[in-house]
Amino acid sequence: MSTKTDQPINFEQSMQELEGIIRELESGDLSLEASLAKFERAVELTRLSQATLASAEQKVQQLLQQNGEEKLVAATPDNDNLPF
Repeated sequence: MSTKTDQPINFEQSMQELEGIIRELESGDLSLEASLAKFERAVELTRLSQATLASAEQKVQQLLQQNGEEKLVAATPDNDNLPF
């Protein structure tokens, strides 16, 4: 029972749908079959979102390199050396 459509969705829509699926799965009200279908959709949305983020990161890297800036620094809670 997939909610998959033929039209692509953007990152924000993907995240909203994923959050909804998580709420549904956490409720425990779904049958096993429905839970598996929701989980399958969640995996698909996660992969799409990861690809979108990787593409965005690549674009940022290219822009930084064009401007002569350093490489991206991984964002971590203890990283105080961020350039912004």
